Amino acid sequence: EFSKMLLEKAKVAVAPGIGFGEGGDHFVRFSLVENEHRIRQAVRGIREVF
Repeated sequence: EFSKMLLEKAKVAVAPGIGFGEGGDHFVRFSLVENEHRIRQAVRGIREVF
């Protein structure tokens, strides 16, 4: 649900942590493969949600 909310409200896609094992259900994974401008844009989007 948290991952879906970030996508809908912040326009930022993250991988739910549960996909990386049972202990990951309270975590998300960020993949920082974009350029610095796009990463900063994502951080701003997340900041606006919270």
